[in-house]
Amino acid sequence: MEIKDNLLSVFALGGLNEIGKNMYAIEYGDDIILIDCGNKFPDESLLGIDLIIPDISYLVENQTRVRALIVTHGHEDHIGGIPFFLKKINVPVYATRFTLGLIEIKLKEHRLLRESELIDINPNSVVEIGEIKISFFKVNHSIPDCLGVVFDTPNGTIVHTGDFKFDLTPANNERPDIHKMAEIGEKGVLLLLSESTNAERPGYTPSEQMVGKNLEQIFIKAKRKVFVSTFASNVSRIQQVVHAAHKSKRKLVLLGRSMVNVVKVAMDRGYLTVPKGMLIDARDSNELPPEMVSILCTGSQGETMAALNRLSTGNYRDVEILPEDTVILAAGPIPGNERNVTSIVDNLYKLGAHVIYGSGSSSGMHVSGHGYQEDLRLMLTLMKPKYFIPIHGEYRMLHHHRLLAESVGVEEGHTFILKNGDVVDIEDSTARSTRNIPSGDTYVDGVDVGNMEFVLRDRKQISTDGMLMIIIPMNKQEEKLLLEPEFISRGFVDQSFSELRKGMHQITIETINELHEANRYSWNTMKKQIKRSIAKYVKDRTKKEPMIVPILLDI
Repeated sequence: MEIKDNLLSVFALGGLNEIGKNMYAIEYGDDIILIDCGNKFPDESLLGIDLIIPDISYLVENQTRVRALIVTHGHEDHIGGIPFFLKKINVPVYATRFTLGLIEIKLKEHRLLRESELIDINPNSVVEIGEIKISFFKVNHSIPDCLGVVFDTPNGTIVHTGDFKFDLTPANNERPDIHKMAEIGEKGVLLLLSESTNAERPGYTPSEQMVGKNLEQIFIKAKRKVFVSTFASNVSRIQQVVHAAHKSKRKLVLLGRSMVNVVKVAMDRGYLTVPKGMLIDARDSNELPPEMVSILCTGSQGETMAALNRLSTGNYRDVEILPEDTVILAAGPIPGNERNVTSIVDNLYKLGAHVIYGSGSSSGMHVSGHGYQEDLRLMLTLMKPKYFIPIHGEYRMLHHHRLLAESVGVEEGHTFILKNGDVVDIEDSTARSTRNIPSGDTYVDGVDVGNMEFVLRDRKQISTDGMLMIIIPMNKQEEKLLLEPEFISRGFVDQSFSELRKGMHQITIETINELHEANRYSWNTMKKQIKRSIAKYVKDRTKKEPMIVPILLDI
C-alpha cells in the first residue's frame, strides 16, 4: 500500500492482546511520535531471559522520522524498554517530574543519562512537533504524575488515556481532571485509545482511601513486627504505610533495591513525606522491641530474588520473620503470578506469621489502579470518540471493552481490536485497518538483546533431556585417534549411563574409521556424523533427545 503524505496512522508495537511492554505510535507525514516504551517479564518457558521489550525494527528503519517519545507514567511496563530504545534511536523523552526521576535511574544504570534529552512536562504543557500539537490531561492511577495525551492533527484528534481510574478521593489528592476531559470530548475526538485491564469487572474501582484506614488498624493492633509488601511504584500506598507506622509509633525499614530507589526519588521530588528519624537500617531494627518495627519490602508478586521471597524462606541476612509477626501483601497478584504468591503465603504460615493477603474487599489491603467497567464507560462518555481502539489488555479484555464502547454510543464496526503491528489508517475522517508493520518480542538476556530463537531452543532441549558431550582427542595431521573418547553427561541419564557409554564408544570409533576409509576425514564432517549416529543410538535406547556436543581436540 502506498503511504500518502497526509495519511494519519496509529499502531502499537506492544500493549495489544497483552498486558505489558506498552508502545504506541502516531504517524503523520514525516513525523512519528511514540507513546511509552515498556517491558514485560518472561514466563517459565523463556529460560534465562531477563526482560521482553518491543520489536522496534520498523522504527529503526524509519528513525529519521521518529521525533519524540512521550511517557504517560512511570510503571515498568511503560518505561522499562526506554534504555534499550534510546541505544538505537536517541530522541527527546517527554515525561512528568516523578516519571523522569524513575527514567533517570534506568539511564544511569545503562550509562545513557548524559547523552539523553529529558524534557519535563505537566498537564498544562503543549508540545508542537511538525503539524501535530500535543497536550495533556491529568488522570489518577497507582503511581504519581500520570497523564493522558491529546494529539491534534490536521486529520482529527486522537486521545491516548494512559492507565487510569476515576478515584475522586485519592490518597495523594491527585484527582483526575474530568472537566478538561469533557472539554476535549466537546471539541471532538476522532479516535480514542483506552486501557482495558479491568474491562471484565463491573462497577467503579474502589478508592485508595479504604486501604489507608485498614492499614492503620492492623498496625495499631499488631503485637510484633509488621511487614508490608507492595509495588515499589505505588507511592500513595507507601505514604499510607508511613502514616500507619507513625500512628503506631513504629520505625520503618526499607528492603529491596527498587523500593529504596523509588522512595528516594519520591522524597527528593516532594511526592512522599517521611517523618525525620523514621527510616532506619535493617540491622538497627534488631536492637528495637518488635512492636516498634515495621518493614516495607518488595516481592508482592512472588519474584524469586525479591525481599519477601527471601524473608519467607529465612534467607534474608539482616531481618527474619518470627512467629506472631504480621505480614501484609498490599497488592493483588498479576495474572500468571498466582502460584508464586501462593507459595510465599504458605512459607509465611509455616514461619508462624499472621498473613493478610488477597485483593479488594477480601483483605482491604489493595485496590486496583485500573478502572473497572463504569470508569471505562465514563471515559468513553466524556471523550465521545467516533472510532475506538481498546489497548493494554488480553483479547477477552479488549472484547469486553468494545462492548462497553458500543453500550455508550460508539457505532458497531467503529472499534478496532488489533494485534501488535496492525495499523489503523485515517483519511478524510474515515478509519481503516488493512495493513501491518513488523512487530513482536525482543528478548534481553544479560547484555544480549535480540530474537534469541536458537538460544532458547537449545536451553529448552537441555532443560528437558539434558546434554551429552563427547570429547575426542585427535592428531589432525596424522588423522588418528590418540586417546579413548570421553563421554560427559549433564541432566541426561544416571544409572544406565555406563551401559550406554559402551555402545557410544563403539559407534564413535566405527564412525571415525568409516570416514577415514572413505577419505572424508574433515573435522566438520566427523562432528556431524558422530552427532547424528549417537543421537539415533541414544533415542532408540532411552527415548530421550539430549543436546549432543562433539568436541574434537587437536593434540
